[in-house]
Amino acid sequence: MSTVAREIKINSRIEASPLYNHDLAPVDAAHRTWSTYNYAALWVSMSVNILTYMLAASLIQGGMDWKQAVLTVFIGNTIVLAPMLLNSHPGAKYGIPFPVLARASFGLLGANVAAVLRALVACGWFGIQSWIGGEAINTLLATLWPSWANNPRGVAICFVIFWGINLIVVLKGIEYIRFLQGVSAPILLGVGLLLLGWAYKSAGGFGPMLSAPSKFQSTSDFLKFLIPALNGTIGFWSTVSLNIPDFTRFARDQRGQLIGQAIALPTTMTLYSFIGVAVTSATVVIYGSAIWDPVQLLSRFHSPVAVVISLLAILLATLNVNIGANVVSPANDFSNLWPKRISFKLGGMITCFMGVAMMPWKLLANHRTFIFGWLGGYAAVLGPVAGIMICDYFIIRRKELLVDDLYLRGSRYEYAAGFNWRAIAALVVGSGVALIGLVVSPVRFLYDYSWFVGFIVAFTAYFMLMPKTGLAASAAR
Repeated sequence: MSTVAREIKINSRIEASPLYNHDLAPVDAAHRTWSTYNYAALWVSMSVNILTYMLAASLIQGGMDWKQAVLTVFIGNTIVLAPMLLNSHPGAKYGIPFPVLARASFGLLGANVAAVLRALVACGWFGIQSWIGGEAINTLLATLWPSWANNPRGVAICFVIFWGINLIVVLKGIEYIRFLQGVSAPILLGVGLLLLGWAYKSAGGFGPMLSAPSKFQSTSDFLKFLIPALNGTIGFWSTVSLNIPDFTRFARDQRGQLIGQAIALPTTMTLYSFIGVAVTSATVVIYGSAIWDPVQLLSRFHSPVAVVISLLAILLATLNVNIGANVVSPANDFSNLWPKRISFKLGGMITCFMGVAMMPWKLLANHRTFIFGWLGGYAAVLGPVAGIMICDYFIIRRKELLVDDLYLRGSRYEYAAGFNWRAIAALVVGSGVALIGLVVSPVRFLYDYSWFVGFIVAFTAYFMLMPKTGLAASAAR
């Protein structure tokens, strides 16, 4: 049988499998066109967003000075770059998305556990971005129509409006907004520079605007905030560190995706975070307290033209980032639950409704719920997933996978009725150890280090539970 005939036969088997649909299929060589530039541009467009600004600004509100806040963001993003690049490798090598890659370690059906956990976090981020967009619409209406400010349900109504816009885009298809991807980063960068210029002028220069001192009276007090803050900073992108294969599956080669990400992620996050840090530090000088939400800050501007232009820019960029960063992954993850019935579009609709159910207004209530509750909480779950997947691919299988078997029941990755209970056990142990610090005060440090603890414990548990012989050789046959 010729090689071409054999490939056609194999492909027909895969396409008939209940584990297959077009969105989850391996990307062929002809469509792997992304270069170093594409990955650098991807991270610039994803990093320059309102939540990057708010992450850095929340550190100032929590008591850090500007140097401490910027350094925390830089260190956190440099650390998370490691699992990001490790999980990027199988995507670029085999052209498979995250939920399909998870089948190798969690099993053909067990992968849904990892995929749904990742999807639920994305739903939360979708809701948070939608709430920010709603706030922007509410402020915009209050600027153009002052009486709107007296509406007690104004923010909630505007949240529903912006959520509806996102839903329409999902129904139309991702390509409907692709033309915006190239301009979202410059738009938000422009808003950031506008705020920076205002802060510079209002505070009287960089000296006064960066003069807000650290509120911590001792090294011990500083470390009590630094550790969970650093953990939250890592948790910020721990989501994409899992589903990065969704993007690297289109890579032309390993070198291009590696260099593009390594250059753009930590540098862009740090530079845009500096804007958030500098402006928020200036609000301490100007208003006497730290204002970490740029939409609320814009509402205090006296120039209606500047407010309207800035808010429209925020709305446009937030819509783009929300669709690109918070719909692509969960749509694929929900599709993985039932590939023949749940399309990418239906998965996106599920994401929209789940985003509301997760009550984003509570997640953004203050810096403590945002950093310690939201970012630290889900880091305790996603850290173990990353540990298991990295251990499986690099240590157990030595970077060798049987791509066809990832789509076929009864294959190498069937395990026990589709579930690798060793991976599930490692996930439970890793998450449990990290989360126990949330309820047992003497070991609170376990939760403060939730991503690190979950990753290390799950990695170790999975390595100890999995057989060490036959897997790599079998995958290479």
